Amino acid sequence: MTSPASASASRRRGKTQPRPEAAASGRPTVPPFWLLLTYKVPSEPSRVRVSVWRELKRLGALYLQQAVCVLPDVGKVGEDLDQIRQRIRNLDGTSYFFRVPPGDHEQDASLVASFKEMAAKEYSEIVEECRTKFVKEIEFERFRENYSFEEAEEIRQDLEKIHRWFARVVERDWFGGPGRTDCEQWLSTCESLLEEFEADVYERTSGTGRAGEAP
Repeated sequence: MTSPASASASRRRGKTQPRPEAAASGRPTVPPFWLLLTYKVPSEPSRVRVSVWRELKRLGALYLQQAVCVLPDVGKVGEDLDQIRQRIRNLDGTSYFFRVPPGDHEQDASLVASFKEMAAKEYSEIVEECRTKFVKEIEFERFRENYSFEEAEEIRQDLEKIHRWFARVVERDWFGGPGRTDCEQWLSTCESLLEEFEADVYERTSGTGRAGEAP
């Protein structure tokens, strides 16, 4: 990377950057700046380190090594990163933050590929959740004929959790990682299976939602 420029001197608060666009030259899609963060927090208790790591990963950070990560300067990422830095200070830690312009073709391409790989892995995990857990859950409830409103509602909540998970992944998938379409198709399949199960619950309970009350 080229020499970093300090964020405190140049970044305009409140101004968001658009999603990076692909260049006509075939250069990999890159953001206007990379945000580089290095930090240090107390080693004890361990939950402090874990909490900071969790927040940065939830934001979509790519770790280059322990306590050193990078993010693209797009959307509200910079503002969210400021909040995490404040949390680090509140935990008696320290951090250094730099805005680095893209410049090295090979290095930029490697970062973009790594972000795409992270998104693809999460899409794959969501598909696995749909295929091996959600679908089998409905199959199991049908097998034991557990047609009740309570069970349908519980399964509905499970699907809503998966949808929220998917939305978070899409939000931090800045470079179009592979697997999103497959993920959307599986979510649609899960929705259809659940709607069929809910319809059966309604029919078998005469619309009361309580098993055993069908005529």
